[in-house]
Amino acid sequence: MTPAVRMGLSISVATGLYGISFGALAVAAGLHVWQALALSALMFTGGSQFAFIGVIAGGGAGSAAVGAATLLGVRNAVYGMQMNRLLQPRGWRKWLAAHLTIDESAATASGQIDAAEQQRGFWTAGVGVFVLWNAFTLCGALLGDALGDPRQWGLDGAAVAAFLGLLWPRLQQREPVALAVLCGVVTALAVPLLPPGLPILLAALVGAAWGWWRSARLQQDGRPA
Repeated sequence: MTPAVRMGLSISVATGLYGISFGALAVAAGLHVWQALALSALMFTGGSQFAFIGVIAGGGAGSAAVGAATLLGVRNAVYGMQMNRLLQPRGWRKWLAAHLTIDESAATASGQIDAAEQQRGFWTAGVGVFVLWNAFTLCGALLGDALGDPRQWGLDGAAVAAFLGLLWPRLQQREPVALAVLCGVVTALAVPLLPPGLPILLAALVGAAWGWWRSARLQQDGRPA
């Protein structure tokens, strides 16, 4: 078993287990079991799925839920461009690779040097996470009533922990830390004033404005953005 395959399998198990919390929280938010399964199979991006049911559970409108999920899923499009250049899939594999392009599969592939290992890492992590995520989503959805209130088990904090786990390694310089703090403050101030789902959209707009301002400044200074 190659290092890329071992990494992909370990990531698949660790990530797939989060599907239990998603399935339970989805049912607690009012979704049917088949709706939770459809989200995991078709949307297949944990951050967006948690954002979607979070807005729904908070009483937010469907449009706000879709907006929050879409914004969090934009990063996968960026990953897709990188993976397309790295893996160069052809035919039906290109469509399948697009669906399996998530944080875990992109990170596993990018962490390899050898081209063959990049391929193995991507497909192992992508297929592995997809299978286990959907399987554990079903388990969580079916056990939702038996589990009772997900907050008693800390499942409501699983999404937050996952987000922090993805965010923390990127906070190595002052600017990302400052941006994270600013967006956090904006979100906290907006929560009591705006309907559920909109605070995160507002924070995303702040982040986009920051990026545009920084790019403009770098261009004025004659440096690459």
